[in-house]
Amino acid sequence: MATQQHVARTYWLITLMAASVLMISMGARQSLGLFVSPLNTSTGLGITTISLAMAIGQFMWGAIQPIAGAVADRHGPGRVLAAGIVVLAVGSALTPFMSSAWGLIFSIGVLSAAGSGAGSFSVLFGAAAQRLPLEKRGMASGIINAGGSFGQFVFAPLLQKLISSFGWMAAMWSMAVITLAALPMAWGLRRPASLPDAASSPAQPSAAKDHGALGAIRHALADRSYLLLHAGFFTCGFHIAFLVTHLPGEVQLCGLPAQVASWSLAIIGLANIVGSLAAGWSIAHFRSKLILSWMYGSRAILLLVFLVAPKTPEVFYLFAAGLGVTWLATVPPTAALVGKLFGSRYLATLFGLTLLSHQIGGFLGAWLGGLAITSFGNYDLMWYADIALASIAALVNLPIREARIVPHLSPA
Repeated sequence: MATQQHVARTYWLITLMAASVLMISMGARQSLGLFVSPLNTSTGLGITTISLAMAIGQFMWGAIQPIAGAVADRHGPGRVLAAGIVVLAVGSALTPFMSSAWGLIFSIGVLSAAGSGAGSFSVLFGAAAQRLPLEKRGMASGIINAGGSFGQFVFAPLLQKLISSFGWMAAMWSMAVITLAALPMAWGLRRPASLPDAASSPAQPSAAKDHGALGAIRHALADRSYLLLHAGFFTCGFHIAFLVTHLPGEVQLCGLPAQVASWSLAIIGLANIVGSLAAGWSIAHFRSKLILSWMYGSRAILLLVFLVAPKTPEVFYLFAAGLGVTWLATVPPTAALVGKLFGSRYLATLFGLTLLSHQIGGFLGAWLGGLAITSFGNYDLMWYADIALASIAALVNLPIREARIVPHLSPA
């Protein structure tokens, strides 16, 4: 009984600390689109330049993930997470002082993005996987992911209110201060695994453990299933970065108030809490590749419906709710597939590489959206590209190698 209580306490402590860190790091990152118009008005740099800075941030957020994951795999996640939070706060605090393209690229595209990336999925999922027993990891990943979605739900309307009341600079400085609240939770995750079966399982692959991180990377990149997973996740990044960066612009094009954009982003975050928890539960009952295929396919259908619907606030809110169910709910089944294919020892490193693919798509989604609005005055081509990519992603996940789910039987 005492051992079961210890396992339960450890499960909830680790899961909630990781979810709290992700709530702040993702809440700050996913709300940056609200600053595009105020930044343009204040600096006169143009939407294309600001979109490029944010697109570089999308790429940097992904590029830092395998590096941060490898350091966390070797030295533990606590210091990596704490350093990321501090760098994110510094980048946010410096942004109001930047009046040039290079300055904005440095503060938003490098510092804020690298800090947020170091305090994000790859390190947090890796920390949980190495500290929790196998049967607890799926639901834990859903709860952690829901923390990031809750952050978006809280940050988007809060920052929009601060921008409207005190200006975008004060809102950015407030975000920098709020970010530092994640430090105690990050430091709490420095503790090593305390459960005997937390770091490994006889049911998991062990090849990646025998040759170090570089051997694990070489082994993974030679696996067709891993590459197909990357292809699907690339589309997810394109889709999310385009919407996070340019949904406020689409709302503006439709002649609707800015609050429609902030509440749409908040609704996406709220709906994704439900989607993330459902994804965490589904991992234990359905094959992850089928979950991902359904998610991407549903996005293509939803985008088609949105394009033909009248652009009213209610339509934006319904679109946001439907989109939010799968928004970042793709992350738990994607991480679960990486773990199933290669084990948990180098999960932070290998899932970090998968997130890099996600953010290469994110770079293109944010940047090409800026080019589209500058060149054509609308986002029509981006919506069509998004539908096509989501349809392709639904198909490329199906051939991924994954065993059927075997129900977990508790001892009598």
